[in-house]
Amino acid sequence: MTTTAAPRILLAGGGSAGHVSPLLATAAQLSRRTPEAEILVLGTAEGLEADLVPAAGYELATIEKVPFPRRPNGAAVRFPVRFAATVRQVRRLLRDRAIDVVAGFGGYVCPPAYLAAGSLRRPLVVHEANRRPGLANRLGARRAAAVLTAFPGSTLPGAHRIGMPMREGIAHLDRAARRDDALRGFGLDPARPVLLATGGSLGAQRLNTAVAEAAEDFTAAGAQILHITGRGKAEGITEVPGYRVLEYVSAMEDAYAAADLALTRSGAGTVCELTAVGLPAVLVPLPIGNGEQALNGQDVVEAGGALMVPDAELDAEHLRTAVLPLLRDGDRRDEMARAARAFGITDAAEVMADVIIAAVRGEEPPLPPADQEMGR
Repeated sequence: MTTTAAPRILLAGGGSAGHVSPLLATAAQLSRRTPEAEILVLGTAEGLEADLVPAAGYELATIEKVPFPRRPNGAAVRFPVRFAATVRQVRRLLRDRAIDVVAGFGGYVCPPAYLAAGSLRRPLVVHEANRRPGLANRLGARRAAAVLTAFPGSTLPGAHRIGMPMREGIAHLDRAARRDDALRGFGLDPARPVLLATGGSLGAQRLNTAVAEAAEDFTAAGAQILHITGRGKAEGITEVPGYRVLEYVSAMEDAYAAADLALTRSGAGTVCELTAVGLPAVLVPLPIGNGEQALNGQDVVEAGGALMVPDAELDAEHLRTAVLPLLRDGDRRDEMARAARAFGITDAAEVMADVIIAAVRGEEPPLPPADQEMGR
């Protein structure tokens, strides 16, 4: 499809920050590159997108959340009719809004968006955040004009690693230049190393418990901790000088700038942000699901930019004996920071936007070699 009019773009994705954040980062770059573009976001009324998309200034169209059935039950019996209805709804949306291209980021809304785009022969661009692709993107990749991934080694056909689209404030963060201001903002001492501990916006109980129990040992050794517990998870945790406890930080770039080492889960977005800013990390994969968090962290660990600790082994004693010595070892942290930064990609949102615009115009997208072409 070639068009000279203002492009009409549908961005599909939602449910979790892992889908919504790269979607919004891409939307911002599309708006910057083609201010005349009409951008519509497809999501559900229940996911994070219901709040975040309108807050970012974009229009949100919602459909029913219809998850693929995992077992034979009543929901499985009703699934074909409900799913077909969502496909028809998206097809009408594409026609009524004269959508030129669909770009999907994964999640429940993507399968009907992908099928509707295929039935109307609209070009499709797919971005997969995790090392192990989800069912939705495995479906979309079969007919996509471009398949883009955050990590190398994807099993998706014709996948090109471009990294994770992320906010400019993080993607282009100069940690050294921002460090002093960030430390002052958190009330921390610029002369002492800082461990950033976070389990994400929802928190992680094992991380929270271990960090709180080891905090006194860290501060006694001359270190500091910036502990982001997750909303509603700070109750019962007491701050002391050098141990800053917050439930949530809206500008994570400040937390990254203040930190010398991170202790985090290894969600795809977190791993990509840490490597983009060059922050060494101790990764603690979430022990549930399909093991995707361990896979997400595998490459950066092998590159030397992070260590990985199984969730069951993380406790206060491990923090005292393994993490605290690393935090105090500036030379080793510097080596890890260089390795992390070498693995990270900072322009994924820009590349994603360029690929989408190229698809609208019927042009060859500007892509790095496919994973298969690189022997992965």
